[in-house]
Amino acid sequence: MSTHEKKQLDKNFNKFTKTHFENPGKCKSINQIRFYIQELSNKISEFKSNFNYVPNSAYSLLTQYNSAHNCMVMTNFKEIYKPVKW
Repeated sequence: MSTHEKKQLDKNFNKFTKTHFENPGKCKSINQIRFYIQELSNKISEFKSNFNYVPNSAYSLLTQYNSAHNCMVMTNFKEIYKPVKW
C-alpha cells in the first residue's frame, strides 16, 4: 500500500469518526462508551482485514474511549462502595 493510499484512508477514517462518533469526553454513560468501543474495534478489524493497515488515529481514539470508560467505572465503584462511618 502506497503512502498516498494510507493518507487517503487516514483522511476517510477521520471524516467517518467525526460524523459517527462522539468525543469520549462528552459521553454520558458507560453503555454509550462501550458501544463506541465495540464499533471502533469492529472498524479496526475491518481495516486490518481489508487493507492490512489501521490508521494510528483509530488506536488513539480507542485509547481515549478506554480511558474514559475506566474513569467512569472507577467513579461508579467509589460511589457504590463508600466506606461506612460508624
